[in-house]
Amino acid sequence: MGKSTLAGLLAQRLSAPMVTLDREDDLSAALNDPTLFLDTLGTPAVIDEIQRGGDRLILAIKQRLDQSRSPGQYILTGSTNFLTSPKLTESLAGRIDLITLWPLSMGERCDGPDDLIDRAFRGPTDLVKHRGATPSRGEYIELVCKGGYPEVQSFDRSIRRRWFERYLETVLRREVETATDLRRFDALLAMARLLLATTGSELILSRLADRVGIDRSTAQVYEPWIETTFLVHRVPAWSRNVATKIVHRPKLYACDTGLSAAVIGKTPSALTRLNDPSVGPLIESFVVAELAKQLTWSETSARLHHFRDRDGLEIDAVIESADGRVVAVEVQAATLARPSDAKSMAVLRRKLDEVGTDFVAGIVFHTGDRRAQLGDRLVALPIADLWT
Repeated sequence: MGKSTLAGLLAQRLSAPMVTLDREDDLSAALNDPTLFLDTLGTPAVIDEIQRGGDRLILAIKQRLDQSRSPGQYILTGSTNFLTSPKLTESLAGRIDLITLWPLSMGERCDGPDDLIDRAFRGPTDLVKHRGATPSRGEYIELVCKGGYPEVQSFDRSIRRRWFERYLETVLRREVETATDLRRFDALLAMARLLLATTGSELILSRLADRVGIDRSTAQVYEPWIETTFLVHRVPAWSRNVATKIVHRPKLYACDTGLSAAVIGKTPSALTRLNDPSVGPLIESFVVAELAKQLTWSETSARLHHFRDRDGLEIDAVIESADGRVVAVEVQAATLARPSDAKSMAVLRRKLDEVGTDFVAGIVFHTGDRRAQLGDRLVALPIADLWT
């Protein structure tokens, strides 16, 4: 189910009118006279593809919400994170609730509970006792390549690959139509493909600009649009002064590993070959995306980060709860995790233990089926324990 389908069902339930700004007559009405457009709709109302209405429509909605703080007046949907668009001057902060509609989670695809984060923050004791089903390594790779977009779940591999290619270009062209500050579609597409191909890399704008063949200032303008269209998501660096020489650059991950695999031309059969360099980043991105999805509904209020310092200490994911507790995560493409794979998390545990009791658990996810203790509060788990 996509966002427009979901919005339509909500409109039916609310007996509310629904308009989509993909339709030329609705878009013209919204652009020509936003106030009259909203008057005609009334409330409650559903407006799909709201980002096409631009700043004037958002400002008109803001005025309505300032006049009446009654909840549920508008349901706004967009194929982009429209309220963070570089083009808009108004974010509606404090007036709306934002829900990010990610690609399907693994729990949704496999009918699982999707509750790893809440279980992890209760401590590591029960994690190794879990007995959920575990796919084979090849089955994990198939899941990575299929991705979570609802449309592709029933497609065979060749049709799925073509769909991904069309999707990437279609999403970006839609944004070029509404973004007057984007001049070169070829550079925007090249940047998006590069970020998807290098999923899990730190964002270094100068390096990104060099590889695309544009100047740094242009890259600085274009990159936020790729995040805004939900092609990649940003994971900020984590720091609590537990180590010196901390690197503060964020990482960018593909929102959907199926799209990332298609961009680099990797099929499941190619990725199952020994020592394919793409396997590790794709599986890491797959796990990080599942964690990011779960954080949108977990009972534990927490944020997702990564950690690296200049001395070589690196942890794929650091999840910090609102009260300061920490769960660390490492991801291995191998079918077996060893205590050495948890070495960086053991260092972090020691540093946090020196100043308090905030380190809850460290997890090494792998593509095998073994659940084991790797040390004090350090465990190895199959990746499927994220959702089973």
